[in-house]
Amino acid sequence: MVRSYVDKPNSIILAISPANQDIATSDAIKLAKEVDPSGDRTFGVVTKLDLMDKGTNAVDVLEGRSYRLQHPWVGVVNRSQADINKSVDMLAARRKEQEYFQSSPDYGHLAHKMGAEYLAKLLSEHLEAVIKAKIPSIIAMINKTVDEIEAELDRLGRPIGGDAGAQLYTILDMCRAFDRVFKEHLDGGRPGGDRIYGVFDHQLPAALKKLPFDKHLSLQNVRKVISEADGYQPHLIAPEQGYRRLIDSSLSYFRGPAEASVDAVHLVLKELVRRSIAATEELKRFPTLQSDIAAAANESLERFREDGRKTVIRLVDMEASYLTVEFFRKLPTEPDKGANNNTPANDRYQDNHLRRIGSNVSSYIGMVCDTLRNTIPKAVVHCQVKEAKRNLLNRFYAHVGSKEVSEPRVFTVHDIIHHFILKHLSFFSICFHITQKKQLSAMLDEDPGLMEKRDSLVKKLELYKSARNEIDSVAWK
Repeated sequence: MVRSYVDKPNSIILAISPANQDIATSDAIKLAKEVDPSGDRTFGVVTKLDLMDKGTNAVDVLEGRSYRLQHPWVGVVNRSQADINKSVDMLAARRKEQEYFQSSPDYGHLAHKMGAEYLAKLLSEHLEAVIKAKIPSIIAMINKTVDEIEAELDRLGRPIGGDAGAQLYTILDMCRAFDRVFKEHLDGGRPGGDRIYGVFDHQLPAALKKLPFDKHLSLQNVRKVISEADGYQPHLIAPEQGYRRLIDSSLSYFRGPAEASVDAVHLVLKELVRRSIAATEELKRFPTLQSDIAAAANESLERFREDGRKTVIRLVDMEASYLTVEFFRKLPTEPDKGANNNTPANDRYQDNHLRRIGSNVSSYIGMVCDTLRNTIPKAVVHCQVKEAKRNLLNRFYAHVGSKEVSEPRVFTVHDIIHHFILKHLSFFSICFHITQKKQLSAMLDEDPGLMEKRDSLVKKLELYKSARNEIDSVAWK
């Protein structure tokens, strides 16, 4: 137990040993030497000097010849059991102690450095010197702790004013902080935005390659579509209706990858909203506001997704609405080389003719595919990504800023006009402002644990500042 106290580097050790005991075997000295090898904080005290055998004394110990310490040894004479029984007070005991040293032939020359009063003075001077030496490091430690507490309070957020204006400002400030983090995700300052490029560079091309054009433009299907398009009157030169049906039906396949790109980017944007809310330090203290911002952002993303879907479908429909005539005019018209001459002329011409139709349509679809591979990302970015950067929370701003028109009133307009327009207008105004304040306050409800932590930090900060002021006032005296 004693060791747990003397181990502390800021403690002062009083190594007390009775005069009638050999100092070399003193437990107090042994322990002090273990925990304070340099002896900077060890003071030797010798007791029971008045109980030593005649002809013996402790002068060698007190003068430091038997065992030297950094600080001088001090001898004391405490009250005897008889003095305690007689209720001798401490003042009388101290006078008796001084008389003993002054009248002692052995210790008279040391009387001015002996006694409990001198020991107290010696310890006070040492303690004062230690404190003065430690003051700079103590102040530095306090300043560092104050800075850390203030930084933590800044991270947790300072208390919010009670008026509606301060609450509205706080809400909008939180929204701006979230919007800044969200844009950093999109622009590459934070991870996640690159996944949108991954949709365009990997997912969309892979989906386009998987479209079943080989099956759709097979010889059998081309023959079927051409025959159905001709009806009862076969085509004379080029089966234009058959071409158009094949192209229209082929272009319809692009709807799937186009809509899938819109949905994939929508999911990425929703994930970035979630990440941004989690990464916005200012929002962590307001769980309700987090939910409101997330709901507003996701609602906007749904609108942007619908706009994006309409736009990419419109791109596909535009390709089907007007075919590029020049593409077909530039196609070769000579018969296929390598035809099997042993095949009857009609059959050989018919198959080769259909293969050429399928090949021409396939080439045209390939050209359209290359076009859409470039235009679909442009449409998605314009309708979804750019809009998310510009207008993600615009409706939420308008909603928060116009609570007075979007939230329920205490009284209806009909009641105001017919009953309270003159007598109760001021009362209605008060009720409205109270209602608005409650609505804003509900958005800024904080986690009770966080509020408790902030209150604790504020109290701790006040204590440290008070301690610093006290130390400053003492240090300059």
